[in-house]
Amino acid sequence: MRPLYVRLPESAADKLDRAAFEMRTPKQNLVAQLVENHLTVGKHSFTPNDDEIVLDAEETAELLRSDTATVTAMAEDGTLPGRKVGDDWRFTRSAILRWLANEED
Repeated sequence: MRPLYVRLPESAADKLDRAAFEMRTPKQNLVAQLVENHLTVGKHSFTPNDDEIVLDAEETAELLRSDTATVTAMAEDGTLPGRKVGDDWRFTRSAILRWLANEED
């Protein structure tokens, strides 16, 4: 093991503390697992391994157990995080789940 000292935003540090407590795992193990499993080192950049899952309005409605009209209306008024692509709405699954958990920035 090699020591690593970092400063995290307060909210990220709180999440790390909570995760370590809930999982009964040392924080250093959680950070090591996240780096090992979710980062790929490129020539001059770091990129996440996993591609983002993109949902349309119907799939988002299914995820939220709602209807497409409600999802579209919430996206149009800015309540639900999404992007309009042409005439259609697109949502990332992770952003919807963060929003649902009330963690959206």
